[in-house]
Amino acid sequence: MSLTSSLHASGLHASGLHASGLHASGPVLAGGSQEAAVQLIELGAIILALGLLGAVAVRFSVSAIPLYLVAGLAFGDGGLLPLGASESFVAIGAEVGVILLLFTLGLEYTAGELVGTLRTSAVSGLVDLVVNAAPGVAAALLLGWGPVAAVALGGITYVTSSGITAKVMGDLGWLGNREAPAVLSILVFEDLTMAAYLPILTAVLAGAGLVAGATTLAVAAATITVILLVALRYGRWVERFIASPTDEVLLLKVLGFTLLVAGVAQQLQVSAAVGAFLVGIALSGPLAHTARELLSPLRDLFAAVFFVFFGLNTDPSALPPVLGVAALLAVVGVASKFATGWYAARRAGVAATGRARAGAALVPRGEFNIVIAGLAVSAGINPRLGPLAAAYVLILAIAGPLLARAAEPLTRVLRDRRAARGTAPEPQTDDAPHGDPHHGDPDHGDSTALAPSSDLTSP
Repeated sequence: MSLTSSLHASGLHASGLHASGLHASGPVLAGGSQEAAVQLIELGAIILALGLLGAVAVRFSVSAIPLYLVAGLAFGDGGLLPLGASESFVAIGAEVGVILLLFTLGLEYTAGELVGTLRTSAVSGLVDLVVNAAPGVAAALLLGWGPVAAVALGGITYVTSSGITAKVMGDLGWLGNREAPAVLSILVFEDLTMAAYLPILTAVLAGAGLVAGATTLAVAAATITVILLVALRYGRWVERFIASPTDEVLLLKVLGFTLLVAGVAQQLQVSAAVGAFLVGIALSGPLAHTARELLSPLRDLFAAVFFVFFGLNTDPSALPPVLGVAALLAVVGVASKFATGWYAARRAGVAATGRARAGAALVPRGEFNIVIAGLAVSAGINPRLGPLAAAYVLILAIAGPLLARAAEPLTRVLRDRRAARGTAPEPQTDDAPHGDPHHGDPDHGDSTALAPSSDLTSP
């Protein structure tokens, strides 16, 4: 949406300035238009409701994503209190939310780490891709939705929520455990896969032919390569350009630069989200830390708006018909992600308890899944795809953290039963980092180990 259309949608265009109380003699807030008042009331109600839901999520130590989706369902068409006047603002806020979400995720990694991850975790990453995308592809084909929907649904069932996983591992003190690097490598591989997948999906959804699709993919690949090359070799120049004497100036420069690159990436069919992710990778060191702290409040606000916006575009009455399929896919998704984490941790030499933790940590779905579903819904592929994705994410965003908390007790019970039957339990001394004073104790670890440290999607 252009700035002009946004202003018109907000009632703040040239012909309405005097009617709004904004004239040459100064603003008169009390004289605002009725439409502006309704917008303020709706936006205030949404943000206040998100704050209350976030407090509930913190109180019960669960992800706020499903609560935000439910709020969107309540405020959308067919919900309890449909919105009208502020919908256009929420739509723009949702786009900014995706951009900030992926930018701050990119800040967690460096270009060198990404390249190293591709070299060391390629096998586990490919296993993760095949095992977890296959259920979505198969479901779409069996339901008769066609190959285009299959490409979209395969992406929805494939990618883990980096934000929820990072939050869960941080809350449970798993960031220093031996399985943490294996989990991190899977997340990084998935993020890089999304950088290639989203341009392909965009071309497929647009109905581009073979030549047009190949051209789009080539342009996307070239853009990603250029940005990564700049990040690897000239990252210090980017940091010098962004560096600022005050936090205020730094905030404006980082936000403006990120939105600018995201917009250019969108024009080149790479997707704004991937462009923002790569900008985050280009920044590192103290500057990245400061940028993360400055942008975190904005990210949390607009990311919440993003999930609400997806719920706004989902009719609650469309959920029951797809709930059975979503539940079945969720069960399969739990098993496939658990198997992926177990396999990756086993390759890293981690014992049974650590493997179980790794598998449980990868279960949640969230931000990227909704981004993919949003693209498919906007393209009008299948009206049931959006509700199916919403129900799928709701189930796994709730089940993931619960399963993570149950991973260690369940593994401990199984180990005790094996011991009671006279079967020697598998050694557990490799679950904690070497040199840790709690080595051999899976409940402790060095929390300073390399891993995403910030929650991208929940308080």
